[in-house]
Amino acid sequence: MATYAIGDLQGCHAELMQLLEQIGFNDRDQLWFTGDLVNRGPDSLQCLRFVKSLGERAVSVLGNHDLHLLALHHGGGKKVHPTLAPILQAPDRDELMHWLQQRPLLHDDKALGYVMTHAGIPHIWSLKTARALAAELEQVLRGNKAGAFFAAMYGNQPDLWQDDLKGQARLRAITNYFTRMRFITPQGRLEFAASGSPQDAPKGFMPWFELTPLKPLKRTQLFGHWAALGHHRNERVISLDTGCVWGNALSALRLDDGVLFSQPCSAYQTPGD
Repeated sequence: MATYAIGDLQGCHAELMQLLEQIGFNDRDQLWFTGDLVNRGPDSLQCLRFVKSLGERAVSVLGNHDLHLLALHHGGGKKVHPTLAPILQAPDRDELMHWLQQRPLLHDDKALGYVMTHAGIPHIWSLKTARALAAELEQVLRGNKAGAFFAAMYGNQPDLWQDDLKGQARLRAITNYFTRMRFITPQGRLEFAASGSPQDAPKGFMPWFELTPLKPLKRTQLFGHWAALGHHRNERVISLDTGCVWGNALSALRLDDGVLFSQPCSAYQTPGD
């Protein structure tokens, strides 16, 4: 039995199947996904169906593209990417969307020593705080106020966490830290325009993982979201979005021993798309 953490799929189903063949995936193994199962790649519907079919053998946290799909399903959001249309037209749409809406924002495994989110946990939050805030938003996503949340989800403000934030502003901030974070200030302010490499950090900002947490998490963080970063490791974090949809690779990290496996990918998107 082995546990593998896999970077953003973004609809790259064929490459996922090739990667699973490469690692010898079997029915005793477990897969963790860093989120963004959908969008941009050619087979988002197949990716959703496959990960859902794994049942308890798969853990997938919510990414910003997953949340965008859910917003479209609930009548929010304005832009339907062509790769998402087959999901919204599928006969099992409601079943798939119900399943996706139940996915967590944070997965913590004390025994293995890893915590996984889509974009990361900012240095200003302890693990206890991050777990509590994830649970707070998950409760809304799984309840009767989900539609109101999706209608108000989009936006860059507030861009600085305050414990006394309330209502939709609080939920939007939690969402943005967990699913959109790349560059941040030492005070915890987010920047949303830049998506390039760490060397492209806007003035006054830095990659979030370069800042030492105010309180040690006692876990290694696994995250995706940042294709331009690629695979990166330091003593606290491991990034797994190696840009499959951009023609790079889809990667799986075997958590038991830290070995990385990569599957070359076709380029389904080009810069600027």
